[in-house]
Amino acid sequence: MHYAGIDIGGTFTDLVLYDAGNGDVHVHKVRSTPSDPGQALIQGLVELTDRAGVDASDVVAVLHGTTVATNAVLEHRGARTGMITTEGFRDVVHIGRHQRPEHYSVMQDIPWQSRPFVERCHRKTVSERLIPPRGDVMRPLDEDAVRVAARELREAGVEAVAVCFLFSYLDPAHERRAAEIVREEMPDAFVTTSADVVPQFREFERFTTTSINAFVGPGTGRYLGRLSAGLDAAGIRGQVGIMRSNGGLASADAAAERPVTMLMSGPAAGVLGGAWAGSLIGRKRLITFDVGGTSADIAIVTEQGVVEASARDSQVAGFPVLVPMIDVHAIGAGGGSIARVDDVGAFRVGPQSAGAEPGPAAYGNGGDQPTVTDAHVALGRLDPDRFLGGRMQLDRDAALAVIERLAGEMEMDADAAAEGVLALVNATMAQAIRSRTVQKGHDPREFALVAFGGAGPLHAAEVAAELEIPEVIVPPHPGITSATGLLTSDLRYDGMRTVFASERDIDFGDLGRRLDELEEELRGGLRRDGVRDGDMRVERALDCRYRGQGYELRVPLGASGVDAEAFATFHRLHRMEYGREFAVPIEVVNMRITVSGARSKLERVPAGSGDLGAAVLDRRPAVFRVDGELRAMETVIVDRANLSPGNQVDGPAIFVQEDTTTVVPPGWRARTEDNGVLVLTSIANGG
Repeated sequence: MHYAGIDIGGTFTDLVLYDAGNGDVHVHKVRSTPSDPGQALIQGLVELTDRAGVDASDVVAVLHGTTVATNAVLEHRGARTGMITTEGFRDVVHIGRHQRPEHYSVMQDIPWQSRPFVERCHRKTVSERLIPPRGDVMRPLDEDAVRVAARELREAGVEAVAVCFLFSYLDPAHERRAAEIVREEMPDAFVTTSADVVPQFREFERFTTTSINAFVGPGTGRYLGRLSAGLDAAGIRGQVGIMRSNGGLASADAAAERPVTMLMSGPAAGVLGGAWAGSLIGRKRLITFDVGGTSADIAIVTEQGVVEASARDSQVAGFPVLVPMIDVHAIGAGGGSIARVDDVGAFRVGPQSAGAEPGPAAYGNGGDQPTVTDAHVALGRLDPDRFLGGRMQLDRDAALAVIERLAGEMEMDADAAAEGVLALVNATMAQAIRSRTVQKGHDPREFALVAFGGAGPLHAAEVAAELEIPEVIVPPHPGITSATGLLTSDLRYDGMRTVFASERDIDFGDLGRRLDELEEELRGGLRRDGVRDGDMRVERALDCRYRGQGYELRVPLGASGVDAEAFATFHRLHRMEYGREFAVPIEVVNMRITVSGARSKLERVPAGSGDLGAAVLDRRPAVFRVDGELRAMETVIVDRANLSPGNQVDGPAIFVQEDTTTVVPPGWRARTEDNGVLVLTSIANGG
């Protein structure tokens, strides 16, 4: 049986094919097709199976990380969306909260006001009202008003409708009945309710999350439909699994119902792949460093696992998103980031990117702006003859031409300009890592940096040096680590309910029964995916806070179940997070359950068995900064595929392989481990 992991990036689509029988792994990269991302996926998978000598019918699962929903939000290109909400609450999604994105700016952009997902004219109100704490009906739903609102939205050309009522997390009956009516009146529309997407208090965030779900729903559904049809036409009829923001897979049908859960699909898979690479050599404290063509994504892994975003930090493009997601921090810094001198004479790199089309000038596809990739080529750090394993020839002359033009604007020589591009982008990346470590109480010197993506290993050693990170881990196939991460993940479904109970009057028995009901609901989803109960794993947690606080901490529940031990755990977590605890009553705000379904996963990549002498392909000059001066130094070019465990190379060296290039600067040492992992350490620090 073969499993395919496929991640679509801005520049390249990455593919991995895993044979669960003998452990063989085959990798492939193709240029992305932004106009129809599924085209590159299908084309690349057909090419990969042909190269591997595998019949398409032997692919039993296609596991996919996609940016379709993300791009729809970032580019604000989604469906014309309507909303039906409680009378008097039409403008919740406009007003937001008292917190402003930038507290002291009078010129700031407030995205939910400047770029609403639902225009005000498409927000309809109806009479209905529930009241806390139990969700009693204060005012029954006016079904006739819902029907009128649905007809008005249909006549306005609305394609998707979000039904968002006040306090619906206490009882979803009104929302679900309204959705039934809307579907009767608008049978072709995508209809979603807040109670089904995020049954949680905080109306603004709940309404906004549901609006996003509706906004991206039709486009995501069409994409998944085309993808399934294209795979079927290619003879690939394995089950399609979609990576969600929480780091778990879901069936294509489940993902299409709640596309808002896919907003961090690709980056989440990369974090899982980075954590897997660290585990191969026993490292548990990791900073994942995923640099692609347009962005760099940073996440943290500790002994407790991958760090998830809190409710106050869960956002995409400035919009709050209340769904479980891995805490991934993205910045506009990648191989395609454009270097320029701005209107006031400041030197900038990114966030603008040359993307996949036309791409960097070195790609020979019409790009005429200097990029980070062009700087690497100009300095000799990318071998024009061995890019993508020799399948793609880089145009060094074109790269030099754009760098020289930039150098002219900056009144310096070309090498200094190119090195300046790399120094600035490295500093930007280092600062992003500080924001996720130092500013959150982590010492980066206690972590290893896992570098992957098409450009991560090009920058990793220099970024690590700036942060005094002692070790860089480069996965076996770093350029396709996100695709690899898909093969290391399980099916996963998350559920939560708002409960609001104080430790002084909480009914642990009732809370346990409610958790049991939610667990059974989630188990049902996995059973529909073909997972046996014996292959399911359940995690339970409570969101708790001190009375008067505005945000919660996640408290995992142990084997003893729901009891007062949860409160002692909360005190400990609060002390770890904020440095102190309080003698104040604790509130339980939400209950959460995660149910995972185990599946066949990639365990390791076979190590090479070559010879270091044979692995050395060439020696050629490359430019590095040493002791404050730029020097053209003889640099060894190494074929990573021909290395054996224990091989060691001192920098300057460049390791080439099909999916990326790893730069080992002067003063650094690279060694290979038993499982194909490459480890970079500073010689001065005992490496």
